[in-house]
Amino acid sequence: MQSYQMTELIASAEAGGSAYREFLRAPDLSVGLYRLAAGTVDPQLPHTEDEVYYVVSGRGRIRVGVEDRAVVPGSLVYVPKQVEHNFHAITEDLTLLVFFAPAEYSRA
Repeated sequence: MQSYQMTELIASAEAGGSAYREFLRAPDLSVGLYRLAAGTVDPQLPHTEDEVYYVVSGRGRIRVGVEDRAVVPGSLVYVPKQVEHNFHAITEDLTLLVFFAPAEYSRA
């Protein structure tokens, strides 16, 4: 079994200085922590795997294809593989859990 504490994941991501930190990888699933500061631009490109975002904290908007919605703590967003998407209009630093199925880049 693997177990994680959100406070430890956030502290590790802050210490590493990168926006995304994967912390779990199995053949059919990977999970990471993604952090975007208020006012920044999300540089993502479409992925080769389906993904789900869970908003831990922060506020902003997400565009998935042609749809655009607000995200707040507790929001869940599904993004099918190969669909353009990005977070924008970030008014409070976003902390997101990102679930890829199968594991990120396993179909690249």
